[in-house]
Amino acid sequence: MQKELIDSNPILKKTIEFSLMIIEYCELLDVNKKYIISKQLLRSATSIGANAMESQNAESKADFIHKLKIAAKEADEVQYWLTLCEYSNTYPDCAHLYLKLTEIQKILNSILGTAKRKTPISFFLSYFIF
Repeated sequence: MQKELIDSNPILKKTIEFSLMIIEYCELLDVNKKYIISKQLLRSATSIGANAMESQNAESKADFIHKLKIAAKEADEVQYWLTLCEYSNTYPDCAHLYLKLTEIQKILNSILGTAKRKTPISFFLSYFIF
């Protein structure tokens, strides 16, 4: 059931893929003894997906939006840590992570924009076609 949910939900699928990419990158950072940035990056990057997953069981529309806003904030934090890695001469290349992060940020912004515009009943009904 969990795999089906992830495979059928673009934001969950992208955030899982991104988290796995981040884990690999952070392992590389650890090999290079870049522990502080590695820890910060790993926590914030995996939190994007955790909050997106949590939003799937939101108690209300407001809760759904709140959880996705947290995911978007975490994505902004990841962007900061990746920028530090990019600008440092002693850190491995992270351009591929930037591309994936940008894709996730666009999806999150789209979902949030749609969720904020819809009225509660139309928001609910948009998931069911009669």
